[in-house]
Parts: sequence; structure tokens; C-alpha cells
Amino acid sequence: MNHPPRLSRRHVLAMGAGLALSAPLLPALAQSFPTRPLRLVVNFAPGSTPDIVARAVGQQISQSLGQPVVVENRSGGGGMIGLNAVHTAAPDGYTLGLIAGSTMVIGPHLLRKTYDPLREMVPVAAAARFELFLVTRAGLPFDDYAGLIRHMRANPGRLNFGSPGNGSSPHIAAEMLQAATQTQAVHIPYRGSADVMQALLAGTVDWAFDPGVAFQHVHAGRLRMLAVTGERRVEQFANVATLRELGLADFDVGTSHAFWAPPGTPAPIVERLNREINSALAVQSVIDPIRGFGAEPTPLTPAQFLALSRSDSERYGRVVRERNITAD
Repeated sequence: MNHPPRLSRRHVLAMGAGLALSAPLLPALAQSFPTRPLRLVVNFAPGSTPDIVARAVGQQISQSLGQPVVVENRSGGGGMIGLNAVHTAAPDGYTLGLIAGSTMVIGPHLLRKTYDPLREMVPVAAAARFELFLVTRAGLPFDDYAGLIRHMRANPGRLNFGSPGNGSSPHIAAEMLQAATQTQAVHIPYRGSADVMQALLAGTVDWAFDPGVAFQHVHAGRLRMLAVTGERRVEQFANVATLRELGLADFDVGTSHAFWAPPGTPAPIVERLNREINSALAVQSVIDPIRGFGAEPTPLTPAQFLALSRSDSERYGRVVRERNITAD
């Protein structure tokens, strides 16, 4: 006797939503949405760049939606704990995730036997595009990018670099730099960017790619910034060249912190949330904290945002394979 296949809780919820919300009712639902508070899951700890972006945007859309947006930090597992909390939530629009870009476009290449978040999760809106900043500790016998490369070529394996973990975007960036410049340094993984900064300040780490948390230390002269990874220089450090200007024309390590919804979330609700989030990204109280990390708001449609994420994933996947990077 053939038995019907067992369905996961997520598929049951999605089927139930599809049956309950017939096509004629969906536009009306989006117009009345929301009628209760929204839950915004952040997959990193309070004070992290995803958390700061989530709270700025969440506060703004709570005003336009007329309902509180409650931020819930679910950190751990390289961001997967928070992502999984969104992935298994009811697909009714009342749970969103502000998910760090590295979780979506790097994590799947490192973790085996897991789902593909870019295929299963519903893209809602891109919040901000984050680049990285090449910084070094004070006291090294050079003070610019060319000096770093010369020193590493002359002393292979003598310098080390820190990152917030194996497979993080700063780790990938450092591997890309070594491959592009034919240099070699020792990787020291930490639990987060704040720990990397403390190691740089203590002199136990020589250099790192920073997501924007080192700015105050650079301004104070405790750390040196040698280069920016984006297409253009940032306002806070207009005298610091991009790696493209320094000769690495194809160096791209940008990722997008973005809003995602559970599988099966109705399209009219996603469209409504996309409009509200994109409007929030034009408000100065949201722009300022994003630019404080050297990032830029990125108002995109869900389709545009998904295409960008897939492009990022393909690029990072190649680096993970070529450099044999693992999660361990």
C-alpha cells in the first residue's frame, strides 16, 4: 500500500495559506495588512551591523504601517539560527528577517546537506550594500597598501590576518587578496568583528578586512586603513583609495543586508513591505546609521534584489571552491 508523502510544517503552513487566501482576497489582505505587531528577526547579535540597520528601518516602517516592529536577535551558527527561525515561521507577513548578506550568499557553499535559502526564502527588500575596509595594526614597517603587499611577498606566512570566522565575507576577502597578489598570510578566525578589532588593537593580529566597526580607531590613529573594497571611496576616508584604483580591477566583496520572508508569504504583502522599506531607506534617520558604516542604502524591487544575491552567490561560490574554504 502506497502512503502519501509526509509534509513538513513549512509546507503545511504554505498550503494552508494558499487555500485560505484565494486570489480575489489577496489584494484586500495587503490593503488591511498589518493588524498586529510584526516580528523582525536579526541573525546576529545586538550592536552588529545587521542589528543597527534592522532597528533603524524597523522604527521607520512601524510608523508607516501603524504597528510595532519588534526586533528579535537570534544569533549563532554563523547566522543560520536566525535564518532558520524565519524559514520555519508562518508565511503570513508577520515575521521578517534582516539577514546578513554573508549568511545568504556564502553560508550555503560551506554548509552541506542544508536547504538553499536563495531558492526557498522570499526576497522582500535589500536594505544596504556593505563593503569592507582593509586595516592594519599600528607599528608595522609600512603605512600603505603597496607596502603591505611588498612585505607579505618578501615574508610569506610571517604576517597574519583576522576574520569573524571561517567563510565570513572578511575571510573570503582576505583569501581573494592573497590569490590576486600572490601573497601568503596566516588566518586567525574569531567569533565576531569586535573580537578582531580587539586583537588588532592588542597587536596580536596584523591586518583584517573590516565591515565598518574600526572607523573610530582609524580616526584616532590606533589603526591604519589602507584600502576600500567598493567601487568608490567613502566620504569618511576620502583619501583612502579603492582596491580597484590600486590595481585589483575585479575585486568585489560586497554583500547586502536584506529583508527576507518565510516560504509561501503572499506576493501582495511582500510588495507592500517592499514599498514601505524602500520608502524608509530615503529617510535621513535611516540613511545616517547605514552610511556610518561606509555602506549605502539600496532600494530595489524583490526581483532586482534576488538577481543581485544570486550573482553574489555565484562569485563567492567560486572563491570557496578555488581556495578550499570550509566552515571548520
